[in-house]
Amino acid sequence: MQLAHGMLGQTGFRLINAPTFLPAYLFGLTGSELFVGLARSLQDLGQVITPMLGAALIGHRRRVLSVALTAGALMRLQILLLALSGLFLGGSSMEPYAALLFLTLMGIFQGVQGVTLNTLRAKVIPIQRRGFVAGWRNFLSGVTTAVLSYFAGSYFVDDNALGNGYAALFLMAFLITSVGLACLVFSREPVASDVLVRRSALQSFRALPALLRGNPNFARFFVASALGAFGRMAMPFYVLYAGTQIEVSGAMLGVLTTVWMLTGTVTNLIWGAIADRYGFRIVMITTLVLWALAHLELLRAVSTPGLLLFFVMVGTATGGFVLSRQNLVLELGSDVDIPLRVAISNMAVGFIGTVGPLIGGLVAMALGYPAVFVLCIVMQVVALVVLIAWVQEPRRANGTPAGGKN
Repeated sequence: MQLAHGMLGQTGFRLINAPTFLPAYLFGLTGSELFVGLARSLQDLGQVITPMLGAALIGHRRRVLSVALTAGALMRLQILLLALSGLFLGGSSMEPYAALLFLTLMGIFQGVQGVTLNTLRAKVIPIQRRGFVAGWRNFLSGVTTAVLSYFAGSYFVDDNALGNGYAALFLMAFLITSVGLACLVFSREPVASDVLVRRSALQSFRALPALLRGNPNFARFFVASALGAFGRMAMPFYVLYAGTQIEVSGAMLGVLTTVWMLTGTVTNLIWGAIADRYGFRIVMITTLVLWALAHLELLRAVSTPGLLLFFVMVGTATGGFVLSRQNLVLELGSDVDIPLRVAISNMAVGFIGTVGPLIGGLVAMALGYPAVFVLCIVMQVVALVVLIAWVQEPRRANGTPAGGKN
């Protein structure tokens, strides 16, 4: 059920979060890079505000599945409303504001679900199988998304399906993710033997300094993952920059999205196998290096082959980075603190996702797109220094070899 939920759920959300369709849709509404950055910032704002609420909701619960289902349903509702706003408000001055509202709400519920889902996975997937399950989950969803992206660009966007091709695409994403959520209902969740006392979101916030002081390895990972996530600042502008180098039609959007999905998909199997054998830390280091190199490739790309190579590199890098970050945080401490660690980690990445695209939009308007990519490279290099020099592999630190027990 975890594989079925992951495949279908991620398929729909990847269509929404791909650095192609949604940025192109938002840019088409206003013609403003700043608006694109603002929309992505507001989407990530929820992941700053609500992860601690998610930790407070489940920290004392012996079962967390019901909370995960509720947050997932509310997330998917926003995709439906985004699609309906495009269909019924298309051409209206209200359409951009509706898009901002529903993306913001989607991020709010995503902040809660991110904590609940990762906690649930830690309970049902043994540590020695997390790389395998994550790799195959991402592989299956990536293949499905790649195929759908190719046809969606040509038949939905270019042919303006339902009178608004982007809205039709979002509607399809909603239907697919809803089926995935239904699969999660059948998960068999064990009862937790050790949980925290019930506390409010404010009390959870107050527990963070003690958590970071008492777990310095996690604290350093927290800094490195936040700095590495600054690469997300540039993601809404990849396709806009590509449009300055080549002609980007709906069909080309489909091709670029397909390339991005397929490369991230196939390599996730490799990243998962490496993680199960050597740990997630080495995967995080490798993918950060590749992500920085991808930005260098984008700076020199002036033709379709160069841009395709960039999307191959960035798809490989971002997929592995997300996989390693989400799983490494589960190992950096005791099981009872997992909701709190996931919450603060997601909050940091959400904060970067909130301010990053907005900063990127301002930088792009003032200095051009290349300046955005250079800034990302600098932040990712600093993240690599912290990760390599000061974050210890948790399996080695705990005396637990890959394949050992959780």
